[in-house]
Amino acid sequence: MSKLKVMYFSAPWCEPCEKFGPIMDMVAQQGIAVDKINIDYESDRAKAARVSSIPTVVLAENGNEIKRFVGARTFQQVIDF
Repeated sequence: MSKLKVMYFSAPWCEPCEKFGPIMDMVAQQGIAVDKINIDYESDRAKAARVSSIPTVVLAENGNEIKRFVGARTFQQVIDF
């Protein structure tokens, strides 16, 4: 059985992240597992995922990246992603 995971990389000092965070909260409320990763505290995870800009959202299946996007999106764009 495959396991999908959404990883959301952000930081509290990032203005786009501040505006996009509530959208990712709404996504999580839809029953989608969202792993919020603060790059200031979990820089090793950000480095391992090759995150160079934030906000970054990575969709992974069984630990393997399927796709990603960088920058804020609307709620519907994230759901469609």
